[in-house]
Amino acid sequence: MSEPKTPTPTPAGDTYKGWVFKWTNYIKGYQRRWFVLSNGLLSYYRTQAEMGHTCRGTINLATATITVDDACNFVISNGGAQTYHLKASCEVERQRWITALELAKAKAARMQAESDDSGDDFSPTSNPVVPGQGGGSQNSEVQSALRTLGSKVEDLSTCNDLISKHGSALQRSLSELDSLRLTGEAGDKIRQVTERATLFRITSNAMINACRDFLTLAQAHSKRWQKALQAEREQRVRLEETLEQLAKQHNHLERAFRGAAQANATTDNKSSTGPGKGEASDEDDDNEFFDAMEEAPEFITVPADPQFHKRSSSNVSGFNSEMCPDDQSLNEEPLAMNQESPSELVPLKKRRTRIPDKPNYSLNLWSIMKNCIGKELSKIPMPVNFNEPISMLQRLSEDLEYHELLDKAAKCQSSLEQMCYVAAFSVSSYSTTVHRTGKPFNPLLGETYELDRRRESGYRSLCEQVSHHPPAAAHHVISDRGWTLRQEITVASKFRGKYLSIMPLGTIHAIFEKSNNHYTWKKVTTTVHNIIVGKLWIDQSGEIDVVNHTTGDRCHLKFAPYSYFSRDVARKVTGVVMDKDGKAHYVLSGTWDEKMEFSRVMQSSRGGENGTEGKQKTVYQTLKAREVWRRNPLPEGAETMYYFTALALSLNEQEEGVAPTDSRRRPDQRLMEDGRWEEANAEKQRLEEKQRSARREREREAANQRTASQSEEAVDEDSITDSSLKCKYFSFCLFIFTLLTFISVPLILSEGHSTCLV
Repeated sequence: MSEPKTPTPTPAGDTYKGWVFKWTNYIKGYQRRWFVLSNGLLSYYRTQAEMGHTCRGTINLATATITVDDACNFVISNGGAQTYHLKASCEVERQRWITALELAKAKAARMQAESDDSGDDFSPTSNPVVPGQGGGSQNSEVQSALRTLGSKVEDLSTCNDLISKHGSALQRSLSELDSLRLTGEAGDKIRQVTERATLFRITSNAMINACRDFLTLAQAHSKRWQKALQAEREQRVRLEETLEQLAKQHNHLERAFRGAAQANATTDNKSSTGPGKGEASDEDDDNEFFDAMEEAPEFITVPADPQFHKRSSSNVSGFNSEMCPDDQSLNEEPLAMNQESPSELVPLKKRRTRIPDKPNYSLNLWSIMKNCIGKELSKIPMPVNFNEPISMLQRLSEDLEYHELLDKAAKCQSSLEQMCYVAAFSVSSYSTTVHRTGKPFNPLLGETYELDRRRESGYRSLCEQVSHHPPAAAHHVISDRGWTLRQEITVASKFRGKYLSIMPLGTIHAIFEKSNNHYTWKKVTTTVHNIIVGKLWIDQSGEIDVVNHTTGDRCHLKFAPYSYFSRDVARKVTGVVMDKDGKAHYVLSGTWDEKMEFSRVMQSSRGGENGTEGKQKTVYQTLKAREVWRRNPLPEGAETMYYFTALALSLNEQEEGVAPTDSRRRPDQRLMEDGRWEEANAEKQRLEEKQRSARREREREAANQRTASQSEEAVDEDSITDSSLKCKYFSFCLFIFTLLTFISVPLILSEGHSTCLV
């Protein structure tokens, strides 16, 4: 398996980016890293996704030296503190990087010289450039800001002089007009102008005096501010140096802890081929400075040769001889239904594409939530400020946003391919939650919601709130495309101060008519972070097992929780589709907010590199990944419309012929959508209190029925006791009569007369 081709670095203005191989250590050698050259600083990251949060290292080119080793290798060093040994994929790419680095170095040195010459208190001795900290760039920014402020102050002084000069001239002209001693209307106009000019002169003089005072104060305190800024910067640099030293000490302790075996392996590898690097590696995959380690992946995927099945299994080392039995599945064709283009469907009814913009109402969150810690969320009276104008029943109907995945799954010939679509559908239901921090309205008992899209999309959905405490809803969908979906969902939620956890309970069923395959799965936990302080954001975490009860196939999906220290992309989802014997056929990967891809498994091995706690990871050789699902873009202006999707915007649209219990008829929800939140809060409180009263009345009637039932049972028991006693007495009398009869008959027969003892 060859290393994938390194893409050509791309310039973007003053920024230059691209993949370069960086020397890490003697064990792992050169590793591919993403380098970014910007503003005279060269930074690198493990992946492009890390650019937003984790920089692995930065070197300032203003004081760095650039040397070339051979056709592809080059070295960047700033005098010993930092040295990067880099290797390009080819000589042409290496020359591009050298040219970009030399230009950036010259520009950084020129900016540093200009900033050193222009600063009063920023001499090279008092403001040294710290390697890797971008000191020259920061110094240049400070000097540029000071020059801009000085220019503005000079402009202000010039305007001051001009106002004073022109104001005096205007006053003289008005005095000359006044001396003409005009009479009538002209004289009155001149007097009015003179009065207004006098007021303007007084105001201008006040402004001029204030500007003069500001200019004097700014000039007096300019150097003091510069010194304070320099002191703060030097303190920050010292703290960064201390932190770097602590990190290096931690790194050395970890290396010493590995033991003699690691040291022997390092010694053996030093004698192998490779450039001799004297300094200790500043980057080791096993020696990251993390506060908490991320969870290791359960398996590893590597690209496979499309013609791999034509080779002998003995020619491949490190893998077992387990091969896919179906030779036709070894090609790189997409799933069966990707080859068909769905028929064009034109909606018969034009749905709305906008709702009123969300008003900006302030609310003291802590005053409401401080008494709710540890309580069930459904029992807390919440204002509509935390809601979105949609009910939980309508939110459940949003799971059908990507119903076309089930349409394609219904036409699949293979149950394993069908499983890929069903698994992607189970992930797609979370794509609408990435920006949706508002909670839906809790439905009233008996509330329903019908979504009829038979003419547009071929399905009809019906939801009903079947329980109030605990809240539970039933959802049933019938599609003309050959599938049925049903789910019963109840939500358990806990507020823990910093975050809110929402645990959906219940099972989702998907049944396909053609194949009679019956799939089930459950939902993962949704967590809302930064409830009290900070910007709200939502994460999904947990595991899903999609099971085909007809064939025994299974897909295990894992939603990785967000971790600041993780090297993976955020919101990552991985999964493996296996048959009833546990053999992997497809690998799924992607994110729950963007897309999902699938790869056909060519070969698997359980003898891969060791994972955590000594466990061996499974290695899958797969063909090229293909996309199975991608999120639809949000409508224009979605940020002002609660980040609703196109489907969500149409869910609460008023329609004729809906049931009286339909969510679209809720007055509080409608008032909130129209932006009348105060009225919505009052109406919501009225409806909830009415529901509580109805519930108390039902509980009272149930208690009365139980009391009456218990009384009837007690009476029945007494009557049963009396009748049983009577039966027992009658039975006893009958037994005595029979016994005496058997005694009297022999006496009659023996004595020959009819005298009876009875």
